[in-house]
Amino acid sequence: MGKDKNYLSHAGYEKLRKELERLKTVCRREIAKDLEKARGHGDLSENAEYDAAKEAQALNEKKIADLEERLSSVQILDDIIMPKDEALLGATVRLKDLSTGEEFEYTLVSELEADFDQGKISVTSPVGKSLLGHKKKEIVEIKVPAGVLKYKIMNITRQ
Repeated sequence: MGKDKNYLSHAGYEKLRKELERLKTVCRREIAKDLEKARGHGDLSENAEYDAAKEAQALNEKKIADLEERLSSVQILDDIIMPKDEALLGATVRLKDLSTGEEFEYTLVSELEADFDQGKISVTSPVGKSLLGHKKKEIVEIKVPAGVLKYKIMNITRQ
């Protein structure tokens, strides 16, 4: 069974790699200390603190396995070869909502890097998918559950 590629920016890759390293070192050490402390309380069969530490350990190991799996199929995008004037993965797109006049920016990223609070939207989201391939000054209509959004692309930049 072939793996799907996960496309990431250099920054996105580094963020996930650092999180994996933190889980493997800092979190594993903290959990080991918690387990040792809980073992010192005697009978493990009725030790809620031990059970909680074992559960935390299992959850941490699952996160590590998930991140390792994701990172094993990553392809890092090279911004140098990407068109600078097109809304593609890694581009920051300044939009104007044609119904409200409000302007805002989104950076188009992979699902692994998406963080709406930081203005990073996935290219697989309805808005991200609709913006792909469009250029400056184009008007884009996006169907969302609440209706249709109509945006004008004011600018496209890449870092």
